[in-house]
This record gives sequence, C-alpha cells and structure tokens, in this order.
Amino acid sequence: MISDALKARFDKEIADHPIVIYMKGNALFPQCGFSARAVELLKPYGPLFTVDVMKEPEVRDGIKVYSSWPTLPQVYIKGKFIGGSDIVAELAERGELEALVKG
Repeated sequence: MISDALKARFDKEIADHPIVIYMKGNALFPQCGFSARAVELLKPYGPLFTVDVMKEPEVRDGIKVYSSWPTLPQVYIKGKFIGGSDIVAELAERGELEALVKG
C-alpha cells in the first residue's frame, strides 16, 4: 500500500512527461547497468524525466507497489507502464520502441 500523496505524485509525473524512468541515479549518472541501458535506449527519442530512487527510499519502494513490478528501473511511455530495461531492449530489437514513443 502506498500513500495517496505518493500515488498522486506518480500519477502526475507519468502524466506530465512522455518518457519517465524511475531508476538508480539519473540520466547523466546512472548508478546501475540496467538503468544505464534504459537511458541509452530511450535517449534518442527525446527528453527523459528521471527519478533517482536512491535519494528517496519511499519512492523506491512505492513505485514497485504502484506498478506491481518488483525491479528497477521502471519505464513509463506516454502514461503507460512498459517494464524494465530488458523489455525496453526487446522492444528496440523488434523495432517497436520508436513507434511506441512517437505513436
């Protein structure tokens, strides 16, 4: 269970930005390989809104509850939960990532 305030924050961040990554570190300094991979794959498609979950433990735990997804990073594109870096990589390999971001 997460607080209403935290849920509202996630709802707003995801609605306000086309690409959101809840990750360890930030786009300039990812702090894990999976986060770095997600950033690298998504950078060509425009500005990334990143949230450093290492700075906010309640966000790190809360986003996992919000999405019902146990791992980080977590990627949202155009308001929809996509998954982690492995799913983003699969979409890129199949040529579906660009359509998802631009569509």
